[in-house]
Amino acid sequence: MPIIIKHSSATVRAASVTCFAGMTSSVFVFLPKDRQEFIINSSINAAVDEVPSVRSAACRAIGVIACFPEIYHSTEVLEKFIHAVDQNAHNSLVSVRIPASWALANICDSLSHCMDALHAGSSIESRKSSELISLLVGSALRLARDNDKVKANAVRALGNLSKSVQFTSQQPVTDNPVDFKIENNRAKESKGHMKEMSDSFPSASLGGFDWLGQMVHTFLSCVTTGNVKVQWNVCHALSNLFYNKTLKLQDMDWASSVFSILLLLLRDSSNFKIRIQAAAALAVPETINDYGKSYYDVIKSVEHVVENFKSDQMSEPSNFKYRIALEKQLTSTMLHLLGLAARCDHHAIQEFLVKKASFIEVWIKDLCSSIGDTSQSVNEATHVVSSITDKKKDVLLGTIQSLIEVYENSNHRVLAQRFNRLASTLL
Repeated sequence: MPIIIKHSSATVRAASVTCFAGMTSSVFVFLPKDRQEFIINSSINAAVDEVPSVRSAACRAIGVIACFPEIYHSTEVLEKFIHAVDQNAHNSLVSVRIPASWALANICDSLSHCMDALHAGSSIESRKSSELISLLVGSALRLARDNDKVKANAVRALGNLSKSVQFTSQQPVTDNPVDFKIENNRAKESKGHMKEMSDSFPSASLGGFDWLGQMVHTFLSCVTTGNVKVQWNVCHALSNLFYNKTLKLQDMDWASSVFSILLLLLRDSSNFKIRIQAAAALAVPETINDYGKSYYDVIKSVEHVVENFKSDQMSEPSNFKYRIALEKQLTSTMLHLLGLAARCDHHAIQEFLVKKASFIEVWIKDLCSSIGDTSQSVNEATHVVSSITDKKKDVLLGTIQSLIEVYENSNHRVLAQRFNRLASTLL
């Protein structure tokens, strides 16, 4: 290998580096230290080869190796990988930028595993980590304006970072928050609305962790300009962003627009995989405060999709295999939202839940029945099956109790009694 990796033929050099991309972590960890270093250094050196095909192979190898636990705990190696990939992200050939952007996203994922350690380091190490993260963000933001294959990886990179980076600044992105309401009876104009929202954000300066606004602007822009894979990655990236505990979502002026984008994709996308990921993202915020003023729009729109799901026509046969998964995710998201309803005293939300009480009651009854059927169909229920069933019951009971409180607080005691009887069937 040391000989052929320096072979005069670029084809041979590219093939030798490609071997590294086929390696698994379990193989790498058992190699002697000098062999590991040889693989790492050879990949980095190949990334600056004069032939594009070798550079491309090197980026693929770096993208694989960067995911090994032995590597992502080494900031020194990751730093070398970051610089090698960033250099290739500027390459004029898209055949090089695609694997470079893929490697970039993998490196960002690896960094998320050791972000706490990076923040806990000395001031010098912390400053260096911030510089590396800024370099990654800058590269990803630039690549997000590239073609769809590169753009999808760039969005994934930003999403991986957004989950674990500590946002030290909570300044709103714009002084004029976007006011965008979802109306289910509106004619489908989702593309136009998405474009309107993405254009509402000015470019934010990139300094320290002040790239949050520009990142959100990029996500919204990519929904309007990207293909199906890009849109799916945007939904996944927004899920990661919502998971970030240092982000006070309710204080962000762009939050309502982000929720609106997810609702539009959930309602209007013809691709079920995108709708699944959009529904999953909408279920990430843990408290009603996280949804802010968007809670009413979110619960109203999700309920509309759930209620009309059975009559929803599939535009593509390929969606059929994802129909059950979408229904399960919609159920999970709906239960989560209803479980938070008792903590909201907005009159409009109470009125909506009263109006939809009959459907919600029948819907929850069906869910209760499905749990009963599952437990009866297992003659010798294992501990795992029993545990899953108990968790489902707990979620349903929590949701029903939340609705009971809503109906009691709004003086609809007859409805509260009906849901009390429904809860008793689970006890």
